[in-house]
Amino acid sequence: MKDSIGPNGSAQPILNGNGHVHSATCNHNKSHSNSNRIDDIGDMHVATSWDTPLRPDAFDLSDQEKIEQITAHFREIMNIMGLDLTDDSLSGTPRRVAKMYINEIYSGLNPANKPAIRLFENPYDYHEMLIEKDITFYSTCEHHFVPIYGKAHVAYIPNGKVVGLSKINRLVQHFARRPQVQERLNVQIARELSRALDTPDVAVIIDADHMCVASRGVKDTNSRTITSQFLGAFQDEANKSQFLNFIR
Repeated sequence: MKDSIGPNGSAQPILNGNGHVHSATCNHNKSHSNSNRIDDIGDMHVATSWDTPLRPDAFDLSDQEKIEQITAHFREIMNIMGLDLTDDSLSGTPRRVAKMYINEIYSGLNPANKPAIRLFENPYDYHEMLIEKDITFYSTCEHHFVPIYGKAHVAYIPNGKVVGLSKINRLVQHFARRPQVQERLNVQIARELSRALDTPDVAVIIDADHMCVASRGVKDTNSRTITSQFLGAFQDEANKSQFLNFIR
């Protein structure tokens, strides 16, 4: 899957195009090919960039304006599906969904919501690895908009300073609360921790269930997906093995 990511983290094409087209038939074939390509990206759970794909104007609208627009659009989706929005159980659903999207499960899209990471002096002169394991997270598959959920295991080796443990959990939650691909989530957590903690020595492992695999498509309810990112000293086999032993 990582073959779709360029060496600098930029998006790379997964399939080559067919060149210039001149006839209506070629245009139709190209459209069909592009549609198949998009479906293949979703079915293979491919990430096309380490950065979350956002438009430059993503935050021009206020949260309240987004809630109002999503409410209207989600109401239309429900209408198209034939649901009776005059029913007491359904009448408030469009607004509930809109508020949930913006204020909760996709709040991590907005960089203004990223938790501030405050470092503290290390009075105990602790320089061994520090591990926060079994961090529960809930995210969303960006290809099918159904849940991804699981555990994250995070470790770092202090570079003179330490961080409050709850901040690690909050950072994991921040990057999980957006449409995601697990590989990207793993990398984003590791890179941000390395930056915030001012240390290259960071490791992150994610063990997750994907409802896009369990509830649709292949409908496999037993498999889990595990991804990892080892930076700095954790690329050393001894440190890597110690971390893996601790989280078992």
